[in-house]
Amino acid sequence: MLQVLVCGVVVFPGLFFTFRKVLPSIFKQWTDADVVLVSERLVSSIHAVMATTAGIIVVSSCKGNVIMDRHWLATYFVIWYGVPYMSYDIFAMYLSHYYRFRVKGHKDYKSHSLRTVNSFFFRKDQGDYFIGCLFLTELSTPFVSLGKILIQLGMQDCWLHKVNGGMVLLSFFMCRIALFPYMYWAYGSHYGIPLYGVPFHLPLSANLGNLCILSPQVYWFVLLCRKGYRLYKRQQDVQNQASPLSSPEPVSDISKAD
Repeated sequence: MLQVLVCGVVVFPGLFFTFRKVLPSIFKQWTDADVVLVSERLVSSIHAVMATTAGIIVVSSCKGNVIMDRHWLATYFVIWYGVPYMSYDIFAMYLSHYYRFRVKGHKDYKSHSLRTVNSFFFRKDQGDYFIGCLFLTELSTPFVSLGKILIQLGMQDCWLHKVNGGMVLLSFFMCRIALFPYMYWAYGSHYGIPLYGVPFHLPLSANLGNLCILSPQVYWFVLLCRKGYRLYKRQQDVQNQASPLSSPEPVSDISKAD
């Protein structure tokens, strides 16, 4: 367990500082804010791939009995990789915020607050399947990060950015919105409860917690859809202006020709 903890503490900050050293030598025109932003996004994508992989393994291993089946990754990853990553991520987000405001000429922030991650989820050794499902919410993160990196590189008009935009919407909807009713359905299937009856079988705190998590996901998904629609309309307008339809010859000109 100690080896895994050390790995989590070293890997994420190590990757972050490595990217901060390497990227300026490749993209010499980038500011500190650009370097920190892209470094943070790259590490987030790596963590998302790890979490998604862990989620797939846990879900596939615990599908026989979604309440009682166990997998060691559900505990190891949450405590020994999740906590170090959360601590690192707070620090990385602060640096990104700090450099962004410094580049814009705002007054530098002289202090910052770190939130202590102290919520140990006591599950009585049950529900690893649903913890694995929650890992899957990270599937959309690499696509979101890739989109921001492509914009950073000025490649927002390339086909890769368009395809990636579709993957952002699909993965976000499937793994951050549709996932919640699916977990309710899986819980109901285990106990022989219809989907509409599952909320009444769960504690109020569980329903409120799920609602608090799901509500911002729905809001962000709506924002993503609006942004995608605006980009689509903008591209359509540009194409229409670039290749206007040829107008027919005016009647007056035709009569003059005769």
